[in-house]
Amino acid sequence: MKTTVSTHKLPGYGSTLRTSKRLTEQAVKLVSRSVSGRMPDVEVILTNERGMAELMVAADIALAGAADRRALNRATRQAKHTAREIQGAAIPRPDGSTLILINADKHPTPADFAVTLVHELVHAMQFSRKGVLERIVRNTRAELGIERQSRRQAREHEQLVELDENEAHSREYLAEKLVPGARAA
Repeated sequence: MKTTVSTHKLPGYGSTLRTSKRLTEQAVKLVSRSVSGRMPDVEVILTNERGMAELMVAADIALAGAADRRALNRATRQAKHTAREIQGAAIPRPDGSTLILINADKHPTPADFAVTLVHELVHAMQFSRKGVLERIVRNTRAELGIERQSRRQAREHEQLVELDENEAHSREYLAEKLVPGARAA
């Protein structure tokens, strides 16, 4: 289990990067003890909204496999829209590792960062469970228009995503152990 923390298109965030490296090391240990599954190799990237959209497109295309220009344009539109709304994202990679993107502009304090980090690390653990990666790849390919999936498969995916989100929200209390006073919103 290898963990790396870096920035993307964020000049002058040295102290934030040091704090996030320290918190990430501690959070990985906490989450791996608390959640069932195996902690994969994790790469945490702190970025802004624009950088988040770029990295999400690259990760989705890598996950979906071969894609044409239409799929790339669709992925770009979806990523820009999603990046405006979210604070962080966990994206599985084809090699079994996980990419965690965190919008540094939406996390003014280490406590806010810790809550989002714990949430996304729980998702990283969920990706190691049986059938989850295949389901995510199938749904990503369907969203990009590469391959169709049945309505039943789409409905099942949405229900399981909701269950995964509920589990991740239920573990956000672990952030309190990283940064005293961190509260889940």
